[in-house]
Amino acid sequence: MAQSPQPTPQPRSNVAQIPTYVPGKPPTPRAGLTTYKLSSNENPYPPLPGVVEAATRAAEAMNRYPDMGNTALYDALSANLGVPVEDLAAATGSVALIYQLFNAFCDPGDEVVYAWRSFEAYPIAATAAAATSVQVPVLEDGRHDLDSMAAAVTDRTKVVIVCTPNNPTGPAVTQAELDAFLAKVPPHVLVVVDEAYLEFVRMDDPIDGLATYRAHSNVVLTRTFSKAYGLAGFRVGYAVGPTPLAGALRAVSLPFGVSSVAQAAAIASLASTDALFERVDALVAERSRVMDAVRDAGWELPDAQGNFVWFPLGERTMEFAAAADELGIVVRPFAGVGARVSIGEPEGNDRLITLAQTFPR
Repeated sequence: MAQSPQPTPQPRSNVAQIPTYVPGKPPTPRAGLTTYKLSSNENPYPPLPGVVEAATRAAEAMNRYPDMGNTALYDALSANLGVPVEDLAAATGSVALIYQLFNAFCDPGDEVVYAWRSFEAYPIAATAAAATSVQVPVLEDGRHDLDSMAAAVTDRTKVVIVCTPNNPTGPAVTQAELDAFLAKVPPHVLVVVDEAYLEFVRMDDPIDGLATYRAHSNVVLTRTFSKAYGLAGFRVGYAVGPTPLAGALRAVSLPFGVSSVAQAAAIASLASTDALFERVDALVAERSRVMDAVRDAGWELPDAQGNFVWFPLGERTMEFAAAADELGIVVRPFAGVGARVSIGEPEGNDRLITLAQTFPR
């Protein structure tokens, strides 16, 4: 007589619903051709002055646990930003802070409102926390539809995310738009302003995130050292928020999450502000050059305020990605929607311009 199968441990039902994060893939090797990865919004520059030396010194003590309190990093951020240490929370990139925010503030079934398409980790983090995603379509030009997002807030809403500049479409929210939006959101709803790309913003009336957090008891900023600072491989980001909110983030953080090497590299990066903004200005200039050339080729692209540009290609997205790969560049396609292309080395950017000029529209 056949025995019944033994029961096995089962994860929570929401785990099976978690979408898979799709990272930017590396380029296909091409004989005799230098290839460029333009799929992950990475900074093409090497580490800032002093960073490698600081990281190397920290690595020499890798047999010791990192400072769980991120003490020196918090002190450096506090001095750099002019905020109290108590209003800071560090984690392994700003994406980890998004996970922690949902875990700290959402009960199962609570709603999280965000624009879509936006950062693809949002639905993953929300589902992992057993929260319900409420996705509000971006406008035709890739901007947040803040009026519709405010209207989507219900008595079940715990968190609203404003991604500015929006990844992957590119436009940023103005201060006036954010102020008007915050005036419509109930004060018990947490508003997360995701500023992963803030250093690249060049527009009229840009958001002053620090002034906004100081003026609102329900606003948290999330930022990262991965993009402008070029520390993507070390995974360190931070949040700025009122003391009770930052404290909740620290309470649910992974013990010893930010490595000693990452902390040292971030502190050294903060000390190289002049070099940082020289590089950011160069990337912004490249972004302008690429945008001008692509638009001259007849494309209509949304405003680009991050270190990437967005091609709204619809059903031709994967064809565009394949054509890019043939030229030795790899882009980040979102099937059926569009392709995000990072601003990288000038030669890689030149090939993107060539693709824009030759790809049938």
